[in-house]
Amino acid sequence: MATDRNNSQRYIAYIGVCVALLPVLLLRDFTPSNELRYLSIADEALRNHTFFTFTNQGVPYADKPPLYLWLVMLGKWLLGAHYMWFLSLFSLIPTLITIDVMDKWVASEMDAKGRSLARVLLLTSGLFLGLAVTLRMDMLMCMFIVLSLRVFYRMVTESGPKPRSKDRWLFPVYVFLALFSKGPVGILVPLCSSVVFLLWKRRIREFGRYWGWRTWGVLLAGCLVWFSAVYAEGGNDYLHNLLFHQTIDRAVNSFHHEEPFYYYLISVWYSIAPWSLLIIGLIVAAVCKRLVSTDLQRFFLTVSVTTFVMLSCISSKLQVYLLPAFPFLVYAGVMFLPRFKENGWMKAAIAVPAAVFAVAFPALLFALSSDSTPPYLRQGLIYAAAFLLTAAGVYALLSLYRKGKGLTWAIHSLAAGLLLAVFVGGWALPDMNPAIGYGALCEKALEVSEAKGISDFRAWRVSRPEGMDVYLKRPVSVLPKDEQPSADPQRPAILMVRKRDLEQFSGRETWTVGDYAVVVL
Repeated sequence: MATDRNNSQRYIAYIGVCVALLPVLLLRDFTPSNELRYLSIADEALRNHTFFTFTNQGVPYADKPPLYLWLVMLGKWLLGAHYMWFLSLFSLIPTLITIDVMDKWVASEMDAKGRSLARVLLLTSGLFLGLAVTLRMDMLMCMFIVLSLRVFYRMVTESGPKPRSKDRWLFPVYVFLALFSKGPVGILVPLCSSVVFLLWKRRIREFGRYWGWRTWGVLLAGCLVWFSAVYAEGGNDYLHNLLFHQTIDRAVNSFHHEEPFYYYLISVWYSIAPWSLLIIGLIVAAVCKRLVSTDLQRFFLTVSVTTFVMLSCISSKLQVYLLPAFPFLVYAGVMFLPRFKENGWMKAAIAVPAAVFAVAFPALLFALSSDSTPPYLRQGLIYAAAFLLTAAGVYALLSLYRKGKGLTWAIHSLAAGLLLAVFVGGWALPDMNPAIGYGALCEKALEVSEAKGISDFRAWRVSRPEGMDVYLKRPVSVLPKDEQPSADPQRPAILMVRKRDLEQFSGRETWTVGDYAVVVL
């Protein structure tokens, strides 16, 4: 009976998140910085008939393994165009699988109430929820890492003297797929975590049992096929770029996203917001009071801390790189929750984010008093979303100190308010898209192009405009930022610029689209 109830709660949580994210899946534009670039790279690969080597505007792009780009290419091949709803599935589905694996994993040590709370906390953690609909390969890698570590833990604790043959094959396959999704982190997280856990358990002599000839054989065989195909398509230079420049160089002295060692000590607080004070507080308190008593608790802490330290030692850092640690961090924190009585600091850990939620609507009203506030914030759906956040925050604050309610009720109230706000505010995305991506801008540029009979597209002082070719179906010339574009009567062009630069094109035909504009040169 308890199992049926937990299953119902799981499905309700999954459906609730999917419904809340539905407007984002249907209406959001692609961001220029990464999403549009991946689409452009996939289009180039389809045109060039390459599957293991990629180019970005003709420049070799060895930054990522091919698995995720294959999925993008598959969507274009199947549907004839890139659709947000389809591509988002390759982040949303891994998100739900990751949580489901974690939920079943802890069934022996957490009751239905604790598992339900852990699901809610992880699903509504800021970065985790955001990456569930962001077109990146991080969530895909996170899923394979969680699956590989689940199999490893099962082999260590549940398989007796000899692991099941199925697990001995599944483990290296999952590790390779993690590697094939994002790169070296896919193998480093399982490898480092398993070594540290075996050391903690004083069973390091069993290392070869899990990382033996079978595991390394599968990994080497997969990499041999992959690298051979890369060499056949791109030659020695591309292979060297993939194996050394994008791995060793980024790890030791990064040319991209270089940050100091303590970067994640800061970013973790807002990455798992609004629950960071509670989760980190519970883990620190449990360690200080020596409440870590089971293998599962030790393993989750091992993965969290090892991943944190290992990634801190790598020169290239972004908040999203820490994603594989989040499921273990959140579930470890909730695991320790029953060991503490509900007290003042725990209530404060939820009261702080609840207070932030509570001021959402007043803060919006204050922001709207400024003339510089973007117009897309001046619509009813945004008002409604902010009001829902405020109502949830106020209700959570009251619940914290009301008899019969308490911490868990307040958490669920905040989570429900957050998801409702995302759902309601998400329908305002069509008005917000000009500030998110270049879809509306390129649509206007194509409209002007057809009306004027001009097929030359240029961009000036626009961030990351190369990916506009996804919309325009032709290359975009990126003009030098320090040189003002000049007209050529022999070669008229459609120029895309920032709205604030329009004063430099007085007397010419212009059309504004959000913060951007189209100019006929």
